[in-house]
Amino acid sequence: MKHILVYGDSLSWGIIPNTRQRLAFDRRWPGVMESELLASGSQVRVIEDCLNGRRTVWEDPFKPGRNGLAGIEQRIEINSPLSLVILMLGINDFQSMHQLNSWHSAQGIAALVRAIRQAPVEPGMPVPPILIVTPPQAGEAKANMAPKFEAAREKSAGLGEAYRQVAGEMGCAFLDAGLLVSTSKVDGIHLDADQHVVLGREIARVVAGLISAD
Repeated sequence: MKHILVYGDSLSWGIIPNTRQRLAFDRRWPGVMESELLASGSQVRVIEDCLNGRRTVWEDPFKPGRNGLAGIEQRIEINSPLSLVILMLGINDFQSMHQLNSWHSAQGIAALVRAIRQAPVEPGMPVPPILIVTPPQAGEAKANMAPKFEAAREKSAGLGEAYRQVAGEMGCAFLDAGLLVSTSKVDGIHLDADQHVVLGREIARVVAGLISAD
C-alpha cells in the first residue's frame, strides 16, 4: 500500500463555489485521483490535508493557522512513510490583504519543498518525492469572493511558469492545472465539480508514473 499526501487548500478540500459546503470525497479531485489509481491496479491510499484559506508561507491576519509552512514537517512525520507528497497551494497568497505576485508564491512553494525534505521522519523511512501542482490562475472574483480576492487575477499572472521554474530547480515533478481546468464562473476562484473530475484524472495519470518506480 502506497500513501500519498495531498497538501492543499479549498481547491483540494472541495468547497462548492459560493457556499460553505463540500463535495463528497469521490467527487473532489483527490478522491477522483484515488479511484483512478485503484481502478488501474495501484494499491494506494490518499491522505488529504487541505485547509480552506491556507497560504504557502504567509499568515492570515483574520484567521489563525493558515500559514502552510507551520507544522508541515510534523505532518510529514505523522503520515510517513509516504510514497508522494502533492503540493497544490498558492491561490490564497493573492488575497486582497497580501501584496504578493507569482514570484513570491513560487518562493513560498520552494520553502515548503525544503521543509518537507528536512522533516524528522523515522530512520530508514524515505524522504518522499514531491509533485508541485500549480492552481489555475484566479478568474474575476465574484459573489462572496469579490472583496477577499480583489485584483487576484492580475497578481496571479504567470503563476504556472513561476512554479515550473521552481520545480525544475528543486528536482520536483510538476503539473500546471491551469492548462487543464479553469475556475468557476460562479465565484472566479474555486473549481466546479466537473473540473475536479478532469483534474483528478490527469493528476492520477501523472502520479501513476511517479509511484510505479517506488
